[in-house]
Amino acid sequence: MSLLSRLFGSKPEVEVEPEEYKGFAIYPEPVREGSTWRVAARIEKDVDGERKVHKLIRADTVEVEDTAIKASAAKARQVIDEQGDRIFG
Repeated sequence: MSLLSRLFGSKPEVEVEPEEYKGFAIYPEPVREGSTWRVAARIEKDVDGERKVHKLIRADTVEVEDTAIKASAAKARQVIDEQGDRIFG
């Protein structure tokens, strides 16, 4: 399976409840790559009655899934703090 397939086509192995943060919903969705996990998350927000979605995929990898989930949520919060609604284009 190619790297892009794994990044965009895979689902998290553990279902995680979204974290509400400053009006955004953060869904940590780390991607398994062999024996490591790539930091990734889905960020959603309702804007003018439309659900906007941003996929966050980082180069960072970690060894433990639980750590990847926490790191993914932390990176998503950081992006929200830095960019706010601009993440949606």
